[in-house]
Amino acid sequence: MRLTVKEENKSGCDLVIKDGEEAEIMHFDNLRGLRYCEVFLMCGDAGSGFYNTMGLNNEEDPRDTCPDSIMANFSTEAVKEQYNVPGVALNPPRYFVLDSGDIPVAPTMRDFDGLKARWMGTVQAGAAFGKEPYMPTKVDRKSEIFFDKGKPVFILDDPDGTPWVMKSYTDFVDKNLTYEDLNTLDKKLKLPSGWSYRVKVLDEDLILRPFKGTARITQDDLQNVYDALDVGTANYKP
Repeated sequence: MRLTVKEENKSGCDLVIKDGEEAEIMHFDNLRGLRYCEVFLMCGDAGSGFYNTMGLNNEEDPRDTCPDSIMANFSTEAVKEQYNVPGVALNPPRYFVLDSGDIPVAPTMRDFDGLKARWMGTVQAGAAFGKEPYMPTKVDRKSEIFFDKGKPVFILDDPDGTPWVMKSYTDFVDKNLTYEDLNTLDKKLKLPSGWSYRVKVLDEDLILRPFKGTARITQDDLQNVYDALDVGTANYKP
């Protein structure tokens, strides 16, 4: 049965707080290449809770958790009305380039206009994430993500020398973008002055974790997502 705000007798922002408080760490393997999307319930000063589709929506093809058959009729306006929130945003279908993760996940699955997803974190209020490329945004979370030894990672280096490791890519902007294209992505990007792009095959496993519960993320101009390797966030810098 579809969960609605009326059934819960609460606003969607109440649910965001509740779901975040009830989240428990889950381990996910074999993530590289998994297709997913995220729904953001935008709650003003309380931030925006995001709900991820991993492990849901597609028994026939578990590697595609955000199938076109559902997304064709998905409406952010319908979700906004359904959950009675100030705003709703959709993180369009994208693909992981990490290999595994220990991620806080709410035990309750939510239904967003037919798309099933679970709470996995909160973006801080006032974030400009997704609006302007190469601008950092802070995310509150407790996850650890892992990149396997012997596999490539795709890195932006900013003018201050901080590496940003790609976590996911999308073909939402460039419809022809594939995983193989990430090896030469610098030919497609419009990198700002002082930024550069490189590919590194890992000599050892790379582990990323938020520092004191907060991670910095950014997008490039094709909306691929990167995590900053700030002090205290990684076991080493490749």
